[in-house]
Amino acid sequence: MTTVTAPPAARPALGGFSRAFLLIELRRMVRNRRTVVFALVMPVVFFVIFGAQSSARTTDYGSTTVTAFVMVSIAVYGAMLATTTGGAAVAVERAAGWARQLRLTPLSPAAYVLTKLACAMVLGFGSVTVVFIAGAVIGTSMGAAAWVSCFLLAWLTSVVFAAFGLFMGYLLPSENVMQILSSVLALLSFAGGLFFPLHGWLDTASRILPTNGVATLARLPLGEVGAASAAVGVLNVVAWTALFGLGAAVMFRRDTAR
Repeated sequence: MTTVTAPPAARPALGGFSRAFLLIELRRMVRNRRTVVFALVMPVVFFVIFGAQSSARTTDYGSTTVTAFVMVSIAVYGAMLATTTGGAAVAVERAAGWARQLRLTPLSPAAYVLTKLACAMVLGFGSVTVVFIAGAVIGTSMGAAAWVSCFLLAWLTSVVFAAFGLFMGYLLPSENVMQILSSVLALLSFAGGLFFPLHGWLDTASRILPTNGVATLARLPLGEVGAASAAVGVLNVVAWTALFGLGAAVMFRRDTAR
């Protein structure tokens, strides 16, 4: 009598994380033309309009010029749009029933959230890159250390908006999720001092907003941000990222448990 031993079942990745799922999500994101336009075209257009003017290139700001300030601000805004768009795509997936199908796989809520955040951050990286390339082409004046530091800070801090988009994707209808979020991001940008410095009580009140924390840290290498403001910015970004990320994981579990 011959005994046949079945091959051992493949173990799921840590926490249910799947590299194949990550690659699929990246391909789906890149094929979305609307997402690519939001992430790679609009920020460059905004920067050329507001940052390439001769007055901006000759007016000082900290250790550099206003053009550098505009470049970093637009890079942050582009990363915000890109990462929020990447995260908010979950609203369409919910409408199509894709998120519920994923609950039949070993993919855990934490792994799902991390995968979505990773895809959104890839899109944000592309957005910051094209803006900085445009800044280099027009001759933005910054030291090498400032170029690298501003780039990394503008990109890495945008994780808070990747989590924000993912969280809001569970709260808003798929038909108009990006129309609503685009308006919200614009309001947060102005109220958070992203496009121009705030003063007095407006500056104090704006520090609670996630846009202010991201903008403060991204501009740190330009020489106009003090140590106290930088510390508040770090706390701001960490707190909002944790809050939105936890909220997205809870909403994913609740949405697919019905």
